Amino acid sequence: MRYTLLCLAAIAVAVPLWVDAQGRPPMRKHTTTTAQPLPLESANRTITGAAVSLTDQGQGQRLSSNGLPNHSVGRFPNRGNPHRIASQDYAFIIPATRAPGQATSLGLRTLFGVAINGVPFDPGAAEFWQGNPRSGWQYEALGGAVPLGLDANYAHVQPSGAYHYHGIPVGLLTELGWSGAQPSPLIRYAADGYPIYALTAEVNGTVTLMTSSYRLKSGNRPGGSEPSGRHDGAFIQDYQYVAGSGVLDECNGALVETAEYPAGTYAYFLTDTFPVIPRCLKGAAHSSFAKRR
Repeated sequence: MRYTLLCLAAIAVAVPLWVDAQGRPPMRKHTTTTAQPLPLESANRTITGAAVSLTDQGQGQRLSSNGLPNHSVGRFPNRGNPHRIASQDYAFIIPATRAPGQATSLGLRTLFGVAINGVPFDPGAAEFWQGNPRSGWQYEALGGAVPLGLDANYAHVQPSGAYHYHGIPVGLLTELGWSGAQPSPLIRYAADGYPIYALTAEVNGTVTLMTSSYRLKSGNRPGGSEPSGRHDGAFIQDYQYVAGSGVLDECNGALVETAEYPAGTYAYFLTDTFPVIPRCLKGAAHSSFAKRR
C-alpha cells in the first residue's frame, strides 16, 4: 500500500484568530506553507463498547452507531489533538441510490459517509491560511503542514469526542481481512447512498488498483497576499483534477461490478493518494450526514 502523498507532518504557527457567533473554538491562524512527513500516533490503545446496527427503512437504510471503532486507536489526547474519544449517538439514513449526476462539493458542512463500524469519514479540516476561510487556501488534513494528531488509522477526535477518519482506515481494513491481492470489501455507504470501497476492485476479471485522477499543480503558489512556495500538497488547492490521468473520476468514483452489486453500480473508492477520501458527491446527501455543531 502506497502513501507517497499521504505520509506527510506537522509544523505550524497557530494562534487564536476569532470565535464565531456559535461560540465554537477560535479558528487557528497558520502561516506555514510547506508539506511535511506526517507523524502518526501508534494505534495501540483498545476501545471497548463499539455498537452499530443497520436496518431497512422505507426506500433506504438506517445505520445507528455510537461512533466507537472496532479496532485499536492512538493515544488521545495527544500533542496535536487535545480531545478524548467519547461515545456518540449517530443515526445515518442511507438513501436509495439514483443515477449519478453532477458533482457537488462536500465543503465543511457534510460528512462524506460512514464506515461499516459506524465511524464517519470526514476528509476536510477546518484549517485555513491565516485562519481565514475566505482566503481560498484550505490546509490538506494529510499534508502535514498543520498538526492534527492523527493516529495510524488516519483518524483523530473532534471537540465533541467524535472519532473520525481523514484517510485510509487501516485498522478497519485489517479487521475486514483485506489484502492488496483482493477486491475491496464493502466499506459501507456515502452520504448519497452509493457504496464505498477501498483501493482495489475487480475490473475485467483482474484485481486493479483504483487510482486517483488528481495531480499536484506545477510551479509555485501566487505569493503576496496568498501562500508562497511550490504546490507540494500542504493545501487542497495544490491539487487539480486531470481527467483520465487515473482510473477514477473527480469524486474518486467509477462504475464497477462487485460482489454486492453484480449487475454494476457507481461506487466511490478510497485511494492511496489525494483526495484519499472523496471530496464531492454524485448524488444528494441525506440531511443526517450534516456535521453537528
